[in-house]
Amino acid sequence: MDDKAETVRLQPVSDSAESSSPIPTKAETEEDYDPHLHRQLSKPTNNIETLVHLLKCSLGTGILAMPQAFARAGLVTGIIATVLVGILVTHCLHVLVRSQYAACKHLRVPLLSYPESVATALGCGPHALRRFARPAALAVDIFLVVYQLGICCVYIVFIADNIKKVTDSYYVMAAEIHMLIILGPLIAFNLIPSLKLLAPFSALANVMTFVGLGIVIYYLVIGKKASAKDMPLDLWGSIETFPLFFGTVLFALTAVGVVIALENNMKTPKAFGKPFGVLNVGMIIIVLLYVAVGALGYVYCVSDCRDSITLDLPEKDPLATSVMVIFAIAIFISYGLHCYVPVEVLWKGYLLPKLEGSSSQKVRLYEYALRVALCLLTFVLAVAVPRLGLFISLFGALCLSALGICFPALMEVCVTFPQRASAARSILFGKDAILFIIGVIGLLAGTYTALDSIIRSFSSTANA
Repeated sequence: MDDKAETVRLQPVSDSAESSSPIPTKAETEEDYDPHLHRQLSKPTNNIETLVHLLKCSLGTGILAMPQAFARAGLVTGIIATVLVGILVTHCLHVLVRSQYAACKHLRVPLLSYPESVATALGCGPHALRRFARPAALAVDIFLVVYQLGICCVYIVFIADNIKKVTDSYYVMAAEIHMLIILGPLIAFNLIPSLKLLAPFSALANVMTFVGLGIVIYYLVIGKKASAKDMPLDLWGSIETFPLFFGTVLFALTAVGVVIALENNMKTPKAFGKPFGVLNVGMIIIVLLYVAVGALGYVYCVSDCRDSITLDLPEKDPLATSVMVIFAIAIFISYGLHCYVPVEVLWKGYLLPKLEGSSSQKVRLYEYALRVALCLLTFVLAVAVPRLGLFISLFGALCLSALGICFPALMEVCVTFPQRASAARSILFGKDAILFIIGVIGLLAGTYTALDSIIRSFSSTANA
């Protein structure tokens, strides 16, 4: 979201006022106020720029983990399920954008954050749900912070694993030592306070990611991993490992915060959700890329897939080595961008208001302390659980099932609640109920399976 974009923070509302406030009429909320017309953006993006940003934000460590995800689901199941999950995610993102728009109309404001939209939606829903408006907003903040910090943990493990693969030919060190070596530079990079200052680094990371992905696809097309030449392909996979696949695909495909920010910063936001608009076109390209890398990567390494396909490329091959270096640098840069989100949520939403009246020097010191603390927290978690693929599955299932499926479905039910009952509304409510159930099942099954796999991996390592 643009720094100068107009926004609003919800003010505390008493239970009595919340329950007794009249529901705005259709004329008051839908006919005479369009949030899109009241947005004041300093540098709005056009449709092509928004599409490029969407593609760039979706091509990270998630796509590199798709071959291992296919190894857990089977080739045919992986292709079909990735397409179906892509359709599910795209629909839920449409639901989220529409519900946020309805929440803005309800409050007659141009922009709302995700937590504010959830609170507003539940506040105008059934009376039984209105009491959960603020707890739901807090839950969204928690999931966002946990998810973004989870990405940072994944990035630390990814960087260390790829650097270790490159340096093992010269000197063998544990991955944890590599994590410790990069900790200082990560902390220093995370102290950069402005997204504007990070922008040049982000542009460099995007170029490196696209170049690296092109080289990876080249290797997947021209050959096959030596250790996998005699292994049979599994076409259908196993139900026991499918939740891990689901979590990985959710982690890779769902970009909740990015989608909201991109739509909020568009010059023509109504073009975002059209049938051939930015979101649908972008998600079609993204899903096709994920299916291609997942399928080609699985055929390349079969069941001998590592957490990241870069780790399966030929050893001591200069071009393959360059790919690992390229992605390590790109992901290092991306760490600062992703850690920026939890810093913003915790700092501006919870800590800064408690420091009113403090000196600017003290405020800056506390902000830097928060940045260092979050960086150290992700480092400790990465060292404690250095399982990249399982990390991806865990945070995908735990956070994105809620943020990407459950909350959008709940929001749509609430923002359409004041409308007159009809058969179409009943169908809508039934659809959202099914989405909510899918999200809950994905959250519980995926989280349990990922945690169980993490525990088993430590047990097998201890027994080895």
